[in-house]
Amino acid sequence: MSGAQSRSMHLELRTTPSLAGTGSRWSLYPAVKRALDVAAAVALAPVALPLVGVCAFMVSRDGSSAFYSQPRLGKDGKEFRIWKLRTMVPDADKVLESYLEQDPEAKAEWDTHQKLTSDPRITRIGRLLRKYSIDELPQLFNVFIGDMSLVGPRPMCPDQRAQYPGTAYFYLRPGMTGLWQISERHQSTFAERANYDNKYASTLSLLTDFRILLMTPLVVFRGTGL
Repeated sequence: MSGAQSRSMHLELRTTPSLAGTGSRWSLYPAVKRALDVAAAVALAPVALPLVGVCAFMVSRDGSSAFYSQPRLGKDGKEFRIWKLRTMVPDADKVLESYLEQDPEAKAEWDTHQKLTSDPRITRIGRLLRKYSIDELPQLFNVFIGDMSLVGPRPMCPDQRAQYPGTAYFYLRPGMTGLWQISERHQSTFAERANYDNKYASTLSLLTDFRILLMTPLVVFRGTGL
């Protein structure tokens, strides 16, 4: 996505009338959004399940589990377990620790962005799954049970909380997609994610969510990963 497209998207979101502060309509937004999340998760299941099944078989050919779960912070700071297709080698945490100890530049990149341009933990099939965000399809289960929403902030690890300078995240359910996910996230620091969360929180509406959902396939098909 170009800088002009990203700025245009931000402008549209800023000018979208928010349901916050509009009386009784605001009280309906969470309930309507939750109902739509459940309906969407159920509707997408017939397509997602076979695809996840095929990918799980490919991932498990190295002898390790096809799925991966890890704690994330949800609404009100409550922890939940997020589900993904495994895209990393076994003992990925130890691999990362060793890699960062040996490469100061990589450690500086990790400390700033909480991600690496060249991540030694990611498997060959994992790179493909991440490129098109297929690894995140199991999160439809998280959406269905209420841990997450289709649209919201990027799920945050508990140990990242101290580095997050905002509060908007904790009033919202994390999302499979969101404003940060469809924007120039590869150029932003982890701390700058709070700006995207604040912008989204200030424009909460079904129309805002719909616009973000419309933009998501463009990001996925470009193969930049979510």
